[in-house]
Amino acid sequence: MSQALRNNLEQDLCELASLNENEVNNMTDAEVEYYHWLYLEESIYDLM
Repeated sequence: MSQALRNNLEQDLCELASLNENEVNNMTDAEVEYYHWLYLEESIYDLM
C-alpha cells in the first residue's frame, strides 16, 4: 500500500468516533484496509 493511500485511509478512520489516532497509527496496512472496508465502504446489500 502506498503511503499516500494509507494516509487517506487513516484520515477517514480517525474521523470515526470509535477510533482514535493512536489506534489507527499502530495498525498494520491490512488492519487499516479492513477497518476502512468495514466502516466506510458501501456494500451492494446496503443499497437494497
